[in-house]
Amino acid sequence: MSALPDFSLPLLVVDDDAAVRSALRLLLKSEGWRCELAESPEQALALLGSAEYGLLLADLNYARDTTSGQEGLDLIARARALDAQLPIVAMTAWGSVPLVVQALQGGANDFIEKPWDNTRLAGIVRTQLALGESQRRAQRLAAENALLQAQGGERPWIGRSAPMQALMAQVAAVAPADVNLLIRGENGSGKSQLAQAIHRQSARAAGPFISVNMGAIPESLFESEMFGHEKGAFTDARQARIGRFELADGGTLFLDEIGNIPLAQQAKLLQVLEGGQFERLGSARPRRANVRLIAASNADLDAMVEQGLFRRDLLYRINSVQLTLPPLRERGADILELATHYLTDCARRYQRPAKRLGDAAQAALLAHAWPGNVRELAHCMERVSLLAPAEQITPADLGLSAAAATVPAHTALPAELTLEEAEKLLIRTALRRHGGNALHAAQALGLSRSAFYRRLEKYQL
Repeated sequence: MSALPDFSLPLLVVDDDAAVRSALRLLLKSEGWRCELAESPEQALALLGSAEYGLLLADLNYARDTTSGQEGLDLIARARALDAQLPIVAMTAWGSVPLVVQALQGGANDFIEKPWDNTRLAGIVRTQLALGESQRRAQRLAAENALLQAQGGERPWIGRSAPMQALMAQVAAVAPADVNLLIRGENGSGKSQLAQAIHRQSARAAGPFISVNMGAIPESLFESEMFGHEKGAFTDARQARIGRFELADGGTLFLDEIGNIPLAQQAKLLQVLEGGQFERLGSARPRRANVRLIAASNADLDAMVEQGLFRRDLLYRINSVQLTLPPLRERGADILELATHYLTDCARRYQRPAKRLGDAAQAALLAHAWPGNVRELAHCMERVSLLAPAEQITPADLGLSAAAATVPAHTALPAELTLEEAEKLLIRTALRRHGGNALHAAQALGLSRSAFYRRLEKYQL
């Protein structure tokens, strides 16, 4: 779950008038922000070069030139050179259209005239802080992705198995298209990672990716979390807060476990998705946010609709395209490759000698049903990387539950299965036993390759 903007960084206020600096410090403090003061562009640049700030609020006119604004424009340009993501708000008592244009073209994000309106100034600061944090988050994500690629880091989409190859073909087709997506899959199968992969392949890759675990939001805070609130909107609203829709503006909003939203809140979400606008709690001013919505659920939303637990119109709105992540037990060809990858990654992260899977351990991994899916496999490999006593990993080192192992092919089928259910179970079991090798699984079942693939398509395996 992505964090809300971190407003803990101090704000830097630059003005050569001591009374103005004092008034701004009191105003910003009353809104909950810390600030540091500078009386000249030179002092401000020295501070910017030695510490990180959340925002720069800078006057344009100083003692040497009280009308042209050139000193302030130079300060903005040099501050922008020091930090490309720093939000900058320009301020002057000698406002004019040409000067405003120059300030904005020179790197300022917004502009306010003296004497200022406290509410408007605080609103500008709040908005620029949030936008700045979104940009920094996107920059950090891009840097982390580049580092992972350079170091051979985690590649969540290791997938030679037929189900994963089919899914990746779908992703390549829909990621660039700016449509709403619904990702379905079991817990631990990688829905959040898939959403991030889609975001990185989309036209919004440079924008923010905001993830929200809908099951973790109390019903009473739903509107505040999603749409934001103004100061004083309710008892504990000591300062205004930007909601997730606003934070995701220009990027992707990922709503994980969307089936957990109560019915009353589903209506409010649907209204925003249909109308394209929302209001912060405590405000009557409509706002818009340009977001791409990706939702995910491990629940059967169609069944929830029939039971009256999920709105049919909301389901239609969020599932322009559906993607289904296969569980790990249906990705037999990927299990050993994923396990080896996680072992290598753990050895790198913990600076330990790399361990390898013995033949018996490989067989145990392929026989396990993986109820926790890829997440369970990753945790298993992390544990064994740290605790296995020898270089070669044994089944005992894995510590897998025998109860979760795959049912052997010769074991009697569960009672009361339909013919199709029994055939599907036998095909899944054969694929697991043969590491996802369709040809070997077909031979074991006495089927031709074409007949086996027809059944794979029929059951979407």
